[in-house]
Amino acid sequence: MSQESLDQKPENTPENAAGAETAQPAPEVMPSLEELLRKAELDAQEHHDAWLRAKAETENIRKRAVLDVANAHKYAVENFATELLAVKDSLEAALAVDTATVDNLKSGVELTLKQLTAAFEKFNLAEVHPIGQKFDPHRHQAISIVPSDAAPNTVVQVLQKGYVLHERVIRPAMVTVAKAPDA
Repeated sequence: MSQESLDQKPENTPENAAGAETAQPAPEVMPSLEELLRKAELDAQEHHDAWLRAKAETENIRKRAVLDVANAHKYAVENFATELLAVKDSLEAALAVDTATVDNLKSGVELTLKQLTAAFEKFNLAEVHPIGQKFDPHRHQAISIVPSDAAPNTVVQVLQKGYVLHERVIRPAMVTVAKAPDA
């Protein structure tokens, strides 16, 4: 017999029998169907509750966003209006003076115009100065066409200033345009 065969013990010896019992995994206890169903129902309830909370949070966020947009539209001009209050105060102060002279009124009006111009600049509201420019129907409104030495379709006179707000025309300039010389 070889050494290997001597080292091996027969399988049905009491020593091997005890070792075999500990080496085998313990049988798993299968949960009952009722327990599985109860666990599944609890999991489903948790997921449903989480879904309801997420849905409610999404609805709250949507409502807040709608309110924020409405407030943004409603109060968009608040800063501009605040700047205009100083202009109104200056005009009221000028009218409150009982012994105003023409020079005093003129200097007060000039100062008020400077305040108004500063408010316009602060909020990117700019005048359109189209004299000598090519007529642009997007920025100008032609009132009449007149014979002129200027090139045809050139603005030769501004009857009312136009204004742009951040490059968007909010009032086109009313202009007179040069016509082509008669041939």
